Amino acid sequence: MSRSATTSRTISQGLALAALVAGSFAAASAAVAGECPVGKMQANVRPMVDQKAVGVSDVTLGSINLEKQPANIRDRELRFRKLTIEPGGIVPWHSHDDRPALIFVQQGEIVEYASNCSEPIVHKAGEIRPEIAGTSHWWKNLGKETVILYVGDVRKDPHDHNM
Repeated sequence: MSRSATTSRTISQGLALAALVAGSFAAASAAVAGECPVGKMQANVRPMVDQKAVGVSDVTLGSINLEKQPANIRDRELRFRKLTIEPGGIVPWHSHDDRPALIFVQQGEIVEYASNCSEPIVHKAGEIRPEIAGTSHWWKNLGKETVILYVGDVRKDPHDHNM
């Protein structure tokens, strides 16, 4: 094979690899959940609202007692749930100060009203939303489609039934 053919093939492979890496970064960034708009983040900008759950089903799909695992985390449970929120449905105000979670939006679009963001935050299908200490919020399905969320959280109190 000639030197120019080898060089062309190497360049083509390099460009293909670069395109693959760039595509991977683009896909990964698309999976990040909606965030508070720039300049709209502010501590305690949204007060707590006292609402009941409306049009929401919360089903625990599985859980693990973390004290019985090699991590040996006392008084903690890793829980995996499915939340289904009908149009107009509300996930009531709750805090994640003692219960970190990851939310995967499997279907639909839902709006989050966070204590530390003056604007509503829109979450769309395919996105993951981390919920950590300092996060207090409520969610509402403003659309016409049922929203399905999968939630992995670590809770301390087995009687804590916050969504």
